[in-house]
Amino acid sequence: MSIAIIGGGISGLTLAWQLQKAGVAYDLFEADATPGGCLRSLPHPAGYLLETGPNSLQLSDELQELITELDLTDKIQDAADVSKHRYVLRDGRIQELPGSPPALLTSSFFSLKARFSLVRELLRPAAAPNPQETVAGFFRRRFGPELVDYAVNPFISGIYAGDPEQLLIHKTFGKVAALEQQHGSVLRGLAKAGGGAGRKRIITLQGGIQTLTDALAARLIHRHVGQPVQALQRLPNGHYQLRTVAGRESQHAALVLALPTYAAAPLLQPLFPEAAAALAAVHYPPMAAIYTAYQRADVSHPLNGFGALSPKIEQPYAAGTIWTSAIFPDRAPAGQVLFTTFVGGTQYEEHARQPEATQKAAVHAELSQLYGIREGAQPAWQFRYFWERAIPQFDHRIVAAHAAADTLQTQNIWSAANWRGGVGVPDCIRHARQIAAQLVA
Repeated sequence: MSIAIIGGGISGLTLAWQLQKAGVAYDLFEADATPGGCLRSLPHPAGYLLETGPNSLQLSDELQELITELDLTDKIQDAADVSKHRYVLRDGRIQELPGSPPALLTSSFFSLKARFSLVRELLRPAAAPNPQETVAGFFRRRFGPELVDYAVNPFISGIYAGDPEQLLIHKTFGKVAALEQQHGSVLRGLAKAGGGAGRKRIITLQGGIQTLTDALAARLIHRHVGQPVQALQRLPNGHYQLRTVAGRESQHAALVLALPTYAAAPLLQPLFPEAAAALAAVHYPPMAAIYTAYQRADVSHPLNGFGALSPKIEQPYAAGTIWTSAIFPDRAPAGQVLFTTFVGGTQYEEHARQPEATQKAAVHAELSQLYGIREGAQPAWQFRYFWERAIPQFDHRIVAAHAAADTLQTQNIWSAANWRGGVGVPDCIRHARQIAAQLVA
């Protein structure tokens, strides 16, 4: 009797690969004709290469191992050296964000008061753990409001498409919160734990990140694409029967839901209505990516970094922009630069739902202002990709969803997706491997 994996994103594909290597029977069902979930790389005839999901990857140990197993090592493309520089919009202009606590103390990016508050963090006593404490509340309590406004807020918006006033610290940065409890100070804990670990390599793969999921899918023997699962039924022996939209039925000893919560909830509703309701409540804000290319001669900014994030306090139009061609020069034709600008997320939902033409015009206007684009110069090319539901929010609603997932696991229904194990690709790979190890055992 096999294990059914419903969903062929990076989590489902990784899990299936681990089971296949261990000799465990599985069947992977993917609704789309192309597996990979949100990892999509779109080559354009004009010479652009667009990522509709993550634009780069942190090379974790688990990701490195997976790349090696798939014989993709020679496909690794490192980000340009300038990518170590990160920028934030402050006082209406792009400024480099200090990259370490010592740099924070010496840089003029933060006020003297904010830097003093940073030092005082070492002396602030630890507070009792609070499961309701938000990311903003935690960092404001430990470091003061300015660091929240100009570092935490743009970071949360850029990585999670979220609002630090809503996301929970123990669900997003549990390890950071633990440092306060273990060492009495976050900075003291970082100093003791950090010792020269260094920044992880930022990479992509030749042909785009979809190269990874394509290679995974090609290795899987029992994958069924274009076959969305329509219904679940529990049998008297505790096993599950699946029925696809095409009418195919199959029986399985266990299920793995490698799906967004909004896709998993309807399947669970007839059997586990309370769990289904908890999953359906998870919030996924809308997001648009606006890709904009200019002639390099029309852009005066040196673009010597990864990109720039925009704090809410600056009242920007977009959450931030990745300097795509600065990180990976082959992503745009010679003589051009390519920006990837993100419009939307929890803090900018009204912007995400504006008409495409409005978004493109607003992004061009903001880029022109921030990057010194020659007056009268127009984009050489623009394109939009829209997610109605982008990244799951780890706010108060995720607590019930995680509890529901724990309960479902006692019924041999496992959850492997970014709402469960973390929103990054390395997080999804690590979590999928953990579930596979438990299923194999």
